[in-house]
Amino acid sequence: MPPVPLSVEGASVLHQMMRFRRPAWRALSPAARADILAEATSALALLERPAEGRQSALFSMLGHKGDLMFIHFRRSFEELNQAQLGLARLAIGDFLEPTTSYLSIVELGIYESTAKVYGALIEKGIQPYTNEWKQEIEATLHRHRQAMSPRLWPEIPATKYACFYPMDRRRGESKNWYEESLADRQRMMEKHGAIGRRYAGEVRQIISGSIGLDDWEWGVDLFAEDPAIFKRLIYEMRFDEVSAVYALFGSFYVGVRVPAAELGGVL
Repeated sequence: MPPVPLSVEGASVLHQMMRFRRPAWRALSPAARADILAEATSALALLERPAEGRQSALFSMLGHKGDLMFIHFRRSFEELNQAQLGLARLAIGDFLEPTTSYLSIVELGIYESTAKVYGALIEKGIQPYTNEWKQEIEATLHRHRQAMSPRLWPEIPATKYACFYPMDRRRGESKNWYEESLADRQRMMEKHGAIGRRYAGEVRQIISGSIGLDDWEWGVDLFAEDPAIFKRLIYEMRFDEVSAVYALFGSFYVGVRVPAAELGGVL
């Protein structure tokens, strides 16, 4: 049985963390600042409206890792590139200095279906990786894409707070996630997912895959009205086998939502 679990992909995602060049901004005349702000506010107001999987949102970051975080959801990498270039072309782009960024694709893993589909095909005598195998797998993925479409192409939740962090599965000498059997990984992920589902009414979680796209393997976005929920959820997950034994975490970025109309107050 092939070891790779099936997954379906959706929205292309780009996180941009920026530092705002306040000394240069303060050096401008009030009239110049007003013109730049008007252009930026108008542009961001259009981008923050959800339109078929295309949306951007702005967050005012807490801490030293940056001042602003832009989250972009688009239908393709080409559209993400246009969003990045469009932001840079605005006059306010001269006052935004990138500190880091993260590129990924919304991903939904389907461990349970993987085992069932692989097992059924093998019982039929269909050999892995043959054309017939690939056709059957694609048909399965197509059904899942249709059923999961709202989750694959989500709107950015209109909550007050966002928390983003990248993560890996451990690939060390003593513990290696990728050497565990598909059945064991499925068992552990079912327990892991149960914790997140208990917080479903308090936090919205969007997982994106970044293997081959950025420095970590996944990106995690959490959206909530109460930032303490981020702490409780992630702390509880640390006791779960998947996180306790196999997870490695990158930097955490937390921000407060800034509607386009309130941009002036942040600047």
